[in-house]
Amino acid sequence: MLKLYNTLTRKIETFEPANMGEVSFYHCGPTVYWTQHIGNLRGMTMGDLLVRTLRYLGYTVTHVRNYTDVGHLSSDADTGEDKMERGAKREGLKPQEIADKYIRIFESDAAEINLLEPTHKSRATQYIGEMIDLVSELLAKGNAYETDLAVYFDISTFPGYTALSGQNLDDLVKGAGRAEVEDPAKRSPLDFAMWFFRTGIHVGALQYWPSPFRSRLAPDGSGFPGWHIECSAMSRKLLGATIDIHMGGVEHIPIHHTNEIAQSEAASGKKFVRYWLHNEHLVVDQGKMAKSAGTGMTLTEVKSRGFDPLALRYFFLSAGYRTRQNFTWDALTDAARGLIELRIQAARARGLGLERTALSEDKLAKVDRYRQQFTDALESDLNIPAGLATCWEVLKSNIPPGDKYDLLIEFDRVLGLNLAESAETSDKLISPPDLPADAQALFFRRQELRRQGNFTEADKLRGELGKMGFTVRDTPDGDSTIRKS
Repeated sequence: MLKLYNTLTRKIETFEPANMGEVSFYHCGPTVYWTQHIGNLRGMTMGDLLVRTLRYLGYTVTHVRNYTDVGHLSSDADTGEDKMERGAKREGLKPQEIADKYIRIFESDAAEINLLEPTHKSRATQYIGEMIDLVSELLAKGNAYETDLAVYFDISTFPGYTALSGQNLDDLVKGAGRAEVEDPAKRSPLDFAMWFFRTGIHVGALQYWPSPFRSRLAPDGSGFPGWHIECSAMSRKLLGATIDIHMGGVEHIPIHHTNEIAQSEAASGKKFVRYWLHNEHLVVDQGKMAKSAGTGMTLTEVKSRGFDPLALRYFFLSAGYRTRQNFTWDALTDAARGLIELRIQAARARGLGLERTALSEDKLAKVDRYRQQFTDALESDLNIPAGLATCWEVLKSNIPPGDKYDLLIEFDRVLGLNLAESAETSDKLISPPDLPADAQALFFRRQELRRQGNFTEADKLRGELGKMGFTVRDTPDGDSTIRKS
């Protein structure tokens, strides 16, 4: 049975969806004001691996991944400038144009690292009506209040506000003091905005909508939603009042997801999420990966160094979702080597296994054991690294090549490395010692020239090998592969 670590209960729990065989899953997606760095892509990959695992285990999954295209201020605590407006000013575009641009880039990156398409890709600006309805309900129930600047959720009306984060509420209030209070009418520094009026520091807001809420400074109620209300409204509309799994980065625990719980459960009177999953960060050289720190590397940068985008995915597979992962170029190089070798081995197994023979009982039992081993890894809180290790065990085993290949392709439904596709093209790869003597001499001579930095002469030898019917490709680690043209 699938077991997952639930952040809310702080323990591993047996997963039981509300409806047998069906899973509702909401994944916090990107704020689309900039190109997503590879740390963001790792978070998206962890969600993708969850969806693939659930489907591998036989569940039907409804997967919602949102786009925040309004309302995410530079501070999660409702202060600062809207990130979409910041992007618009930076590039001289309208917020909608910024959103369109960076959604296209994100979706291109997502396709290159082989993320499955979600069932729904909800854009916040397309659900303003649902957000207004939810805020109106909370006002009517006494969980919210209006000031001249915003509509706030009153956290004093929601017992257990810090259940997800485990923080002490009194300490949080004392720690915040008045530093986070830009509105003197705000009752508590921890009360959070669900609707900002187009006044005060937001008087020049580029994105705004009319609302039934009232402010002396914005008589028509015009403004824009807060970040937290967006996910609550979109998940309720697309998945219902209670959802099975909600996932996001660990940075969302103390504020964003805490606020989602408060407003969603106050409105519905029902449990909002059954299982909370949070992925750890990708760090770079043991430091924070972030645009502000100058370490927000993108997939374009990875590709510019000659890496296959799926080498980055292979790298992500080497650490569990609750493990902080350290990125270095050396680590990515190792991942690229591993992916190339896995592709070669898969191609060989495919080629050798074209003619199938019946399995003996012993070999059949071994195939079943590997399949169970892979399943056990997935069911142990998504232990993807152990699942990947099982693939290598399969390749080293004495089961027939065709059955090795079948298992790899089955497991790849979760891993997402496109092994079937690569196997069809990798079967022409040649180990250098297996080359004809004259081609082998040229290949190794070329390698030596590259090590000496004599790339001009090395390129001439590449041309000669091409005339002999061989294609040479240089890899990011300084090595080269050769195949029949």
